[in-house]
Amino acid sequence: MSLKALQTALDNLRQTQRNIETIILGKSEQITMALCCLLCKGHLLIEDIPGMGKTTLSHALANALGLSYNRIQFTSDLLPADLLGLNLFDKDSGEFVFHPGPLFAQLVLADEINRATPKAQSALLEAMEERQISIEGTTHPLPKPFFVIATQNPSDQSGTYLLPESQMDRFFMRIHLGFPPPKAERELLQGVDRRAMVQAMESTLSPETLNALQEAVERIHTSDALLDYVQRIIAFTRSGSKMGNGLSPRGAIALVRAAKAWALMHERDFALPDDVQAVLPAVVEHRLGSSSRASHHPLTEQILQQVPAL
Repeated sequence: MSLKALQTALDNLRQTQRNIETIILGKSEQITMALCCLLCKGHLLIEDIPGMGKTTLSHALANALGLSYNRIQFTSDLLPADLLGLNLFDKDSGEFVFHPGPLFAQLVLADEINRATPKAQSALLEAMEERQISIEGTTHPLPKPFFVIATQNPSDQSGTYLLPESQMDRFFMRIHLGFPPPKAERELLQGVDRRAMVQAMESTLSPETLNALQEAVERIHTSDALLDYVQRIIAFTRSGSKMGNGLSPRGAIALVRAAKAWALMHERDFALPDDVQAVLPAVVEHRLGSSSRASHHPLTEQILQQVPAL
């Protein structure tokens, strides 16, 4: 991609963010983080109490990016076949024919994912990691691009199951929306229905442009000094019991990739320690076992205070 084409793509990305911000009010930081996650080809977990706009944000992202979209309501009686699809016998052909499930979309919303049993949750593991599913020995590729955005109610609410560590590690980032500021909430109370606004949204960033931006992320330079900083963070997370088993290699790679995407979004071709610090809470908190919903991130604050950047 030429510099001019890249600049145009970044301009379109900023327009996409502005359009989403007219629907999800007062949440610019969270929207930026969600777009950063998609630039990294990652899956996003949004954790908050019901009614905070989690579903609206996912639908707005799908419409703004021009992606096919399916919403799956996770419930306690959900079965893996309800997600993946199944083989049914066709009496005309005399053969079993695969009928794809709702997972076959470019952006899938797994709504209230922790209300389903671990068996249903585990059906997502192969899809999220390999971008494919296997049924009765046959592999079926998923659409490209393929993103899962899952919403999760706080684990202290009734009817929820804890997501296993292996599932949490598949999510590239976790964000919390939180309550809107008073000015934004007043506008919500006075404004039109947000679902109607989402339906009226037009695509401002094509899947092809998104793919070009994802490729540009890979070309962002990371210096040896920056990677040294990341490795000090990794070592620190693995040195204390408060952080479980520490950051996995998958989590460490995600941290570097997210920092590169953050640098690209700020029109730089190199990543800085500031980029690592900006994405750190969203990338590592859920991998280290923190379930805090507040803006306060105790584990990452401890990392930032005790691990020197230089």
